[in-house]
Amino acid sequence: MENKSHNTQDVRAAMADMMASKEVFRQAVSYSFEYMDGVSDRPVFPEQKALDGLAAFDEPLPETPGDPKQILSLLHEKGSPATTAQTGGRYFGFVIGGTIPAALAARWLSDVWDQNAVLHVASPITAKLEEVCEGWLVDLLGLPQGTASGFVTGTSVATFCGLAAGRNALLEGAGWDAATKGLFGAPPLRVIMGEEAHATVFKALSLLGLGSENVEKVPVDGQGRMDPARMPELDERCLLILQAGNVNSGAFDSFAEICPKAREAGAWIHIDGAFGLWAAGSKRFQNLTQGVDLADSWSLDAHKTLNIPYDCGIVLCRRREALAAAMQASGSYIIYGEERDNMLYTPDMSRRGRGPELWAALKFLGKEGVGQLVDGLCDNAALLAEMLRERGFRILNDVAFNQVLAACETDELTQKTLAAVQASGECWCGGAVWKETQAIRVSVCSWVTTRDDLERTANAFFQALNNAKMATKTNAKRTLLKTISTKMN
Repeated sequence: MENKSHNTQDVRAAMADMMASKEVFRQAVSYSFEYMDGVSDRPVFPEQKALDGLAAFDEPLPETPGDPKQILSLLHEKGSPATTAQTGGRYFGFVIGGTIPAALAARWLSDVWDQNAVLHVASPITAKLEEVCEGWLVDLLGLPQGTASGFVTGTSVATFCGLAAGRNALLEGAGWDAATKGLFGAPPLRVIMGEEAHATVFKALSLLGLGSENVEKVPVDGQGRMDPARMPELDERCLLILQAGNVNSGAFDSFAEICPKAREAGAWIHIDGAFGLWAAGSKRFQNLTQGVDLADSWSLDAHKTLNIPYDCGIVLCRRREALAAAMQASGSYIIYGEERDNMLYTPDMSRRGRGPELWAALKFLGKEGVGQLVDGLCDNAALLAEMLRERGFRILNDVAFNQVLAACETDELTQKTLAAVQASGECWCGGAVWKETQAIRVSVCSWVTTRDDLERTANAFFQALNNAKMATKTNAKRTLLKTISTKMN
């Protein structure tokens, strides 16, 4: 027992020395700056050597305490090369934004604070910053005054929160208390959404006990927008889910046409605006979001279009009490106060504060800066689409926002070209199936991206296409020669 106590004291003393000397933190800052300075020059996706280097982390849990400097050195030496260069200018996968410097710096400081954002009494600063951000977001996005916000990991959880509030509110209107009675014997609800709804919506519905089998899917047009003329009759038992920014095409549903009728019918309207709802902050693109203020709840990410560090999802709800009731928790030790208590608006109790980096980004950008950021991403997407057209690619979507869908002459050629692009290290993007056609999906989401980055990306696409064509011809020739040889024999 004495030996164990002695070892514990050794560890505590070592940590106290680290806190006093700050050497390991200076080392971390040095590595961080080195990574920042080189991220645009490294392969956008890790090379095989870097991936193989991850084997250095495969070891049994050490028996004794380690050297913090060596630990950090290993993390940088073997970990940094195996990252995707998401903060560079040529990463176009999965709608992932870059990082605004002011937000990143605020994140570093708040990590040192290490606050639990659960209650005002636990962290007054995180409660205040999330309260301020709530008001700024309502103003920026043009939502009803009094709209509540919760800050979560991403749109998956934000959608879950918004639909939970809607589910419970609709059931309450039918005389059923879902919080106490659950869903056993509850009046049935209807869920209506477009055929191109995002996968996270189905995940949220599953978690909420609403499932996917009985969802009423509304047909969409060629860009993935819900067809208002084919909307079923709505009523006060309906959860209607609309979309601000199709994940493939970037298209927006017609909120101005759909929402007034849905409100009149008493339906709960939720808008999945993961990356597209930020269009409301741009004078050039805010027409795409006309009518979103008529919804009841909204979900979006700040780590996509707004370019703040991971992770920061946001749920917004017109009826503050509905969101709070759906997320409610109680306990004798929970000390609610007169100020904002963050846990009222999210499923989490203990969590990190997401307000500091969001506040820093919005304070740095201001309304004008948000508009410039959104406009720049959309302009780059349109420019890249034109560059790809000039190099022989088909563009399958109307580039209405920041998404580009490119394709080659055949599905096979598209797939081979995509594989070559991903292997090139020059840029990285993903694939998709759009209207039964294989496509290369390009999400332009980083403020860092320059015209030179777009040129390099377009040229990488062109080289990949030529390589894929040559490989196809070579394989066809080999197949022909093999066939001839077989017949001769």
